[in-house]
Amino acid sequence: MCGIFGYTGFRRLGPIILEGLKRLEYRGYDSAGVAFISSGLQVMKDAGKIDEISRKFNFSGIDGKLAISHTRWATHGAVTQTNAHPHISCNGRIAVVHNGIIENYIDLKRELISLGHKFRSETDTEVIPHLIEEFYRKTGDPLKAIFMAVSKLDGSFAFLAIFEDHPDRIFAVRYKSPLVIGLGDGENFVASDVPAFLKYTKKVIFLDDMEVAVISRNSVEVFNSLTREKVDKEIYIVPWSVEDAERGGYPHFMMKEIMEQRFTITRVLGQDDRIREASQLIKDAQKVFLVAAGTSYHACLASSYWFAEIAGVNARAVLASEFPSISKLVDDKSLVIAVSQSGETADVLESVRMAKKRGSKILGIVNVVGSSLMRISDAFLTINAGPEICVLATKSYTSQLTILYLLVNDLVGRLENAKEEIKRAETLVAHMLESEALLKDIRRIAKDLSASEHIFLIGRGISYATSLEGALKIKEVSYIHAEGFAGGELKHGTLALIEEGTPCIAIVPEDETKDQTLGNAMEIKARGGYIIGLSNEEHVVFDELIRTPSETSLSPIVMIIPLQLLAYYLALERGCNVDQPRNLAKSVTVL
Repeated sequence: MCGIFGYTGFRRLGPIILEGLKRLEYRGYDSAGVAFISSGLQVMKDAGKIDEISRKFNFSGIDGKLAISHTRWATHGAVTQTNAHPHISCNGRIAVVHNGIIENYIDLKRELISLGHKFRSETDTEVIPHLIEEFYRKTGDPLKAIFMAVSKLDGSFAFLAIFEDHPDRIFAVRYKSPLVIGLGDGENFVASDVPAFLKYTKKVIFLDDMEVAVISRNSVEVFNSLTREKVDKEIYIVPWSVEDAERGGYPHFMMKEIMEQRFTITRVLGQDDRIREASQLIKDAQKVFLVAAGTSYHACLASSYWFAEIAGVNARAVLASEFPSISKLVDDKSLVIAVSQSGETADVLESVRMAKKRGSKILGIVNVVGSSLMRISDAFLTINAGPEICVLATKSYTSQLTILYLLVNDLVGRLENAKEEIKRAETLVAHMLESEALLKDIRRIAKDLSASEHIFLIGRGISYATSLEGALKIKEVSYIHAEGFAGGELKHGTLALIEEGTPCIAIVPEDETKDQTLGNAMEIKARGGYIIGLSNEEHVVFDELIRTPSETSLSPIVMIIPLQLLAYYLALERGCNVDQPRNLAKSVTVL
């Protein structure tokens, strides 16, 4: 959600700001803008796409010492030029870009209006530059003014501020919304996410809650806004290359990231010591909770079957947004395994904070090294999938499943065996992705299904989780209503939805659920349903077959690949924006 990018350094300002904004497009947005200092503070912003706004204002021609920029995903106020960021103070000498939500903005706005401030927008963000202006007028010190402004704000926020009076500094503030600083030589960057500046530096500082950074081209100072004392920050080296964050010849990031699963699955290997540390946390816990959102939740749900069947551990999968409702079950004998690709998912972090207050240990599973979840966890594991730019999670899902499978097997002394199974699964995935016959079949089926209003998916056991994830992929990128069901639930209501020609994908791995799932498919077919089998072999019930390898132990990893491809080709057939589906954002960083 929303993107922030700021730069100060020796490079030409316009091109690098435009490039940073473009690299944040995947986060989802409806408007964009830039504030910079060149013969005074100037602001250029509008609703629409970055390329359109850039042409209107000639972003490439911007010159000056520093700039801050923003891609907005509307929360407060309509999608208009006035509501786009940056927002400025009454005197036009302070500009702010902001991610998050200011919960007490109505009270603050009322107070500021009583003091003579004039507001231009409908946004919650605009209270920030006016607050800073009010305190700057009293103190004459920009850092003190920001400290005082932050003390008045409730909610979640990451914001950058620049002052016309101090044209060599960017002020960055973080509370429950991510900000990362990129350290260069004679230049520094600040952004919502690392890919915005990965081309120029891999050295980063992650801001923690209630920290304020003062960034110039040659220095970065970080302060605790509560104590106002300087903070020494750890510098992380991001293990990604700039090529990882580019399309690499593919038409879309989604296809690139699907194809990368030929080699990303085994990237999780090499963490034996951390896996054993995590295993001990599980052994020491009386209760285990798997907490995540979206695709990561489906990885948790799938792994809960492994925990039960392989290790005899009752690990309960919980949606992060629903965690507060069961949080009283968590205590100092509990372990929360929190899973998040970005490590910045707001409801996951809120669940973790809640669990920590109740004394629970936290095991974080993340993709982004140095992320908030990694830093606040008692132990962590990384999925090492590389940057995932498409809004849809693909390679991160299979990597999450992989690390969870290794963890479960370590509990029963099978870590080495599990590693070999993982290597075999990656080989099977590679064979599928390199099979022209499979890709041709999926493209043809996608063409046939592209006019469908509904698509249902059924699975049993661990394949129920696969049905949910497959349905999520289809609906979020192609906008077809898709639902995943446990096969045994059909007679408990779902069969009422089946009409003549209704497409249903039956997920049929070579395991103990096979015969029952085929029976469920037969029930659907008897009522006019059109059955697409995801299976290793033909069956009389199937109208179409998407042939998959006969993998059992790691079927969730193998069986999701054709569903990811089907979702991709459905989106192409329907003319959808594959990498940036409507109304969605890559990182959900506000509750």
